[in-house]
Amino acid sequence: MTPPLTILVADDDADLRDILRSILEPKGFRVVDAADGRAALRTVQAQHPDLLILDYMMPQMDGPQVCRALKEDLLLRHIPIIMLTGKSEIHDKVFGMDAGADDYLVKPFEPEELLARVRTVIRRTSENLEANPLTKLPGNVSIQKTLESRLESRTPLAVCYCDLNRFKAFNDHYGFERGDQVIAHTAQLLLAAVQQYGNPKDFIGHIGGDDFVVITTPDRAELICQQFLRQFDTTTLQFYDEADRRQGYLLHTDRTSQTVKLGFISMAIAIVTNTERPLTHLGEIAKIGAELKMLAKQAGKSAYVSDRRKT
Repeated sequence: MTPPLTILVADDDADLRDILRSILEPKGFRVVDAADGRAALRTVQAQHPDLLILDYMMPQMDGPQVCRALKEDLLLRHIPIIMLTGKSEIHDKVFGMDAGADDYLVKPFEPEELLARVRTVIRRTSENLEANPLTKLPGNVSIQKTLESRLESRTPLAVCYCDLNRFKAFNDHYGFERGDQVIAHTAQLLLAAVQQYGNPKDFIGHIGGDDFVVITTPDRAELICQQFLRQFDTTTLQFYDEADRRQGYLLHTDRTSQTVKLGFISMAIAIVTNTERPLTHLGEIAKIGAELKMLAKQAGKSAYVSDRRKT
């Protein structure tokens, strides 16, 4: 059974929170609430709801401030936000949308209008994002749209394709549950590296399986990769059994039923940039990325390769 979608209701009016709960829960939504902006931000960070209904005016942090904080968070920026306001002035609506709200609703509102807006925003976000259920990172639709936008802007661009080495053997040996733990851990390390060394508008996507992409700028790409690989190589050993860690390899049965020694999982990263030559379309970026990733895999350990060719 599919778990219910979670909606966070943030409003300093307890009666209004109860009203929203009474409208949403009978329609199958799970509702959590917060009484001020800071509490709302903490709850989003802890629970990653599917939608946030946010009052415009609240203590601690107001609605637009919460919006801006979430849109600066690489992991949480995709969560849709409906802003509630007790005013009908166009200034408040525009200010809320500029802060990052996806829609707005003026109080008092009709229950059916609220439900219609909730369903529309969730559906639109789902269609646009295609978030991976394991990592919560945006999928291929968002990756393509982001790349197309960056190409059209003709600004400095670096695309980092990240691929795990020997992951299938790890999955076969330990099972899919532990493999999922490695994938989720990899996503967290990428997020941390981009947050530390990247730009506020950088993008991280999950292509699928053990493939990820980071879209950043050329001046930040290698710094991100270096930090990520340092953390990856020192922390992924925790997912191996102690006996395997001691011997330094896995004994794996291959497709021919032969027992072979395999090294531990590592990461290959290809960095495609437009610093030496212009990039004009997605197929070109993917082709260069595939070539560079093959070179990175030949290192036999975690490594990144950056494109330096001028033609």
